[in-house]
Amino acid sequence: MSAAELEVLYLTENDRIENWRHDALARAGYDPESAVVLAASHDVDLHAAVSLLERGCSVELALQILL
Repeated sequence: MSAAELEVLYLTENDRIENWRHDALARAGYDPESAVVLAASHDVDLHAAVSLLERGCSVELALQILL
């Protein structure tokens, strides 16, 4: 496999991960824009992000905590 093929494979895998994270965040209650930002922030724990909303945090407060 060439380096270019590996790069495409890596990008595709990252895209899949970010799409999965976005879907989970949207289901939890994040608006589309916030879900995109959080999904792309790989240092943000997905479970913590979902948990904050489940425990009653507003999206705005959750974003302040997570970012």
